[in-house]
Amino acid sequence: MTLVLLLPSAALSLQLPFAPAERTRDQLKKGIAGFYDASSGVWERVWGEHMHHGYYGPTGGEPKDHQQAQIDMVDESLAWAGADDAQPPSTVLDVGCGIGGSSRHIARKYEASATGITLSPVQAARAQQLSDAQGFEGRLQFQVADALAMPFADDSFDLVWSMESGEHMPDKQQFVHELTRVCAPGGRVLVVAWCHRDLLPGEAALSPKEEKLLGRINRAYYLPRWCSAADYVRLMRDEYGLVDVRTADWTLAVRRFWPAVITSALRPRALWGLLRSGWSTLRGAVVMPLMIRGQRRGVIKFALITGRKPEA
Repeated sequence: MTLVLLLPSAALSLQLPFAPAERTRDQLKKGIAGFYDASSGVWERVWGEHMHHGYYGPTGGEPKDHQQAQIDMVDESLAWAGADDAQPPSTVLDVGCGIGGSSRHIARKYEASATGITLSPVQAARAQQLSDAQGFEGRLQFQVADALAMPFADDSFDLVWSMESGEHMPDKQQFVHELTRVCAPGGRVLVVAWCHRDLLPGEAALSPKEEKLLGRINRAYYLPRWCSAADYVRLMRDEYGLVDVRTADWTLAVRRFWPAVITSALRPRALWGLLRSGWSTLRGAVVMPLMIRGQRRGVIKFALITGRKPEA
């Protein structure tokens, strides 16, 4: 998950340099873990257990409680993917689980067991603590693990769920390979992720201006190069044989969320926690207007991609 609280508007004028050099895989792993170790407590105190966007209707115009919008995002994503259409999943993998909010909601919804993985030891420990305290009694397990080399056997989970974690994966092909590998035959893979726009016919890459914008965001959020929803479709369908692969653009549906995050950061409790959380969290706050700018310009898309693993 890749959200962080914002600084007040007075600080938003700060500029970070664009750094074209990409971090190595080890640098990304260390940076991601440190980023979420530092920022997750701030987010939980202000926003609660769900560390992802909220859903505000197809056009983003539905006024609602923002924490309810985050729960609605889970339910609407599952409904869109068809997870409710047939036999409900009994085993769920939450890839990039944060502090376990989605895992707990899905486990309740389907009376399922769930496993969550994250690179952040702080998140894994907090997710387990909250789940145990809420009475899941061993049905939910959380651990530190790399999504590009998951410690699970083939065909282990009925639903493989990734909510805003694919952005952090430096090797998207290996990421989709692992999601597919651990998904059980007949099971479903669902990826919800920030993506860059699909390339137009005749385009080989984004424009230098678009790449510069994304590069500045990457530095703050420990992201590698972005991909498009079309890239995910190609990997799921053509490389790894998932069927019924489809995608949706929900950029409009989430557009109310970032302004709400900005407003929440102005509360004294949030601001104090943000200032105490360290430079990596502050740096993420400073570049948040670039995320909003990228969405408005059509460079950044909030995409859903799903597919089903064929029966054996």
